[in-house]
Amino acid sequence: MIEVRNGSTNGVVPEAVLFAFDDHSMAFTTGLKLEMVSGKEPGQRNPIVLGRGSQGEPDDCSVRYYGAVAEVDGELRMWYEAQGTLDCAGGRRICYATSDDGVHWEKPGLGLIEYGGSRDNNVIDLFDGEPVIGAAPVIHDPEDPDPERRFKMCIETGRYANRLTVAFSADGIRWQVPDFNPVGPPLEMAGLVKWGGCYYVNGQDEFGWHGSQWGAARKLVTFASYDFEHWTQGSALGFRRDNLPPRPLCYDWNTEEEVHLGTCAWNRGNVIVGVYGMWHGTPTGDRRFITMDLGLLVSQDALHYREPVPDFRLIPGREEAGAEPGQSPCLMQGQGMINRGDRTLFWYELWSGSDVRLASWDRDRLGFLKVFRERQLVELPAPELLTCALSPSGDSRVALNVAGLSANANLLVELVDEHFLPITGFSGDQGALLSDNGLDQPVVWRGGEPVPESVGTYRIKATFQGLRAEDARLYAIYVRG
Repeated sequence: MIEVRNGSTNGVVPEAVLFAFDDHSMAFTTGLKLEMVSGKEPGQRNPIVLGRGSQGEPDDCSVRYYGAVAEVDGELRMWYEAQGTLDCAGGRRICYATSDDGVHWEKPGLGLIEYGGSRDNNVIDLFDGEPVIGAAPVIHDPEDPDPERRFKMCIETGRYANRLTVAFSADGIRWQVPDFNPVGPPLEMAGLVKWGGCYYVNGQDEFGWHGSQWGAARKLVTFASYDFEHWTQGSALGFRRDNLPPRPLCYDWNTEEEVHLGTCAWNRGNVIVGVYGMWHGTPTGDRRFITMDLGLLVSQDALHYREPVPDFRLIPGREEAGAEPGQSPCLMQGQGMINRGDRTLFWYELWSGSDVRLASWDRDRLGFLKVFRERQLVELPAPELLTCALSPSGDSRVALNVAGLSANANLLVELVDEHFLPITGFSGDQGALLSDNGLDQPVVWRGGEPVPESVGTYRIKATFQGLRAEDARLYAIYVRG
């Protein structure tokens, strides 16, 4: 196990993931710059992986990804919102799909809810299948000792005036909504995560509707519970993009930069990675001309989020397949970001609710550190990074997610102690020289591996070297106990 001293409130973890874009983990750098990696390059169109059903099916009118994707026993499962022709003018139901790769999805016939005279459909048993859902992130919680609660859902539903509601399930398709609902104020949510033994749900709050925090513009807020029954009634204000004093405040909706739906929350042990809705308002507030991209956030406590590169569009709204002509480009996230094999997968949709799309990256390659070459007035140290302190409870191993290395671009990887002093056997001439690329490239010091427990608390130091040092790209460092 590894204690990561980066301000994380999640205790110790079996694997520490130090992302290049996490400045709490990459504590010190010199001569390096952070570049983020877009999930959709100019001219690229991400694939549609789940579309509307055939006529007569419960999702033949609209598919909305206000739901979630989770990995359960090696299988990917998706909960998404749908409207059928029978209720196009009303609310939405939750439907269910499964996949082996995140690209090809099947809609199993669950046989639970009657729709259009048939039970041969993929509607889950929630509120007896009534179309009353507004948002519904789901998590799989196999550690819960109660097998009837190993799937958990937070719901925005008209049944309870959109107030926060919770449900439990043993299998993810048959759900119980306890009588103690609702459990909190109204919340239009996208993110649900278990972190340090506590549950956190986040979403958007705007003055006059959800009403937890002051200000008209949408902002990210989080509610918490240790038992999924008793929730805080006040929220933590986690991230905002709107104007703050002493700049003028806007008192109208839809007119400035806002946070749409909060953020999905991907628990990586010592850090949470999130994707949030970047709402770009218009001076008049006319929703027809609003645009929305998706941005990236990180957090060490599940309450307070920060943006590594302000306003970076992780998934730009432009050039989406099937977008309506003349429609402003608007994207919307749900809960669910997953590593599958050598890829990182994230699902999203058009705000219009037409289908579910997929953005993907090489695994964990959402951003990287690289050398920058600028005019220097004085001689500076070699480009390097130094991580936060790490305290393994046993022997540990280190690996790098790195690209661009060669005989002329390599990394010298060393260990120093908590007070920045070299550790004998793992620094200087005994450091590890890395010139091989990979998503999970092991670091082997001259004395071999693993790093013995006797080394104690250490920091990792990586120096970018060679005639072409600027070619090297460091995406992440992994430390495993």
